Amino acid sequence: MTGGNRQTVQTTADTFAFKYALSAIAAVVAETATYPFDITKTRLQLQREGLIVGSQCNHGTCVPYRGMVATALGIVQEEGLTSIYQGLSAALYRHIIYTGLRMTFYEVIRESILKKEADGSYPVWKASLGGLTAGALGQFIASPADLVKVQMQMEGRRRLEGKPSRVKNVSHALKQIIAEGGYKGLYRGCVPNVQRAALVNMGDLCTYDTAKQKLLKWTTLEDNYVTHTIASAMSGLVAATLGTPADNVKTRIMNQPTENGRGLMYKGTLDCLVTTVQQEGFWTLYRGFVPIWLRMAPWSLTFWLTYEQVRRMSGAGSF
Repeated sequence: MTGGNRQTVQTTADTFAFKYALSAIAAVVAETATYPFDITKTRLQLQREGLIVGSQCNHGTCVPYRGMVATALGIVQEEGLTSIYQGLSAALYRHIIYTGLRMTFYEVIRESILKKEADGSYPVWKASLGGLTAGALGQFIASPADLVKVQMQMEGRRRLEGKPSRVKNVSHALKQIIAEGGYKGLYRGCVPNVQRAALVNMGDLCTYDTAKQKLLKWTTLEDNYVTHTIASAMSGLVAATLGTPADNVKTRIMNQPTENGRGLMYKGTLDCLVTTVQQEGFWTLYRGFVPIWLRMAPWSLTFWLTYEQVRRMSGAGSF
């Protein structure tokens, strides 16, 4: 490759659109591979909400508790094998937008705003702030797709409970949400959603970036799949720990019934948080942690290995 061609490749690789496309490709691969964990997590978080159906509980009725495996098997047995991928289309739309933006925003912040130190290192506080900001911005833009995903994931359970279908597909869900609450309704649950994304990305991006730096600096490991695997495993655990409480609140607000665009169960993020803890206990906020972590671990592994590889193949270089 001539010098001029190399320069053209590098210039292309440095563009916002190019980096966005690479991260979106990696996100589609990771999301498709690990989606069953996501729908299992959502069902776990909502299975006792509103005290519905089943045995007596707190002077009302509630669904008998199911663990992660029983929930996943229940989805397949009661709703069919393909139901484990219910809502995948909305999830892919969401990640193409969200992951593409969060990764690109993070690189822009790292390279052009906060910037690396003179020795090429990137301090933890900068990585944390960069991940927090990139995650919040990316999720704010992608929040409508997340709202649609949560509603589509719960359609199978609604049918089992004898309730009418709420949404048929992504376009129908968007039309329904706008019809009920206007365009503002597309951002129902946006606040906890953004909070969750900010925390998750602070854990994910900061941990991966920092762990990779330290592994390359303090060990004999090279910048290859071994280093990427170790760093991604660490980032998945930290991200799940930081993001699970906000993820629970986000899911409940997005799934609640509405009237004239207003939620009928929770007034907002704080009300949902307080109500959940009062009625179901503090550790309810960590309900679904295992499938969240089990999903984030392979998701992070699949994403980072794919992302690093497509970057190298395209001439963008290592993350």
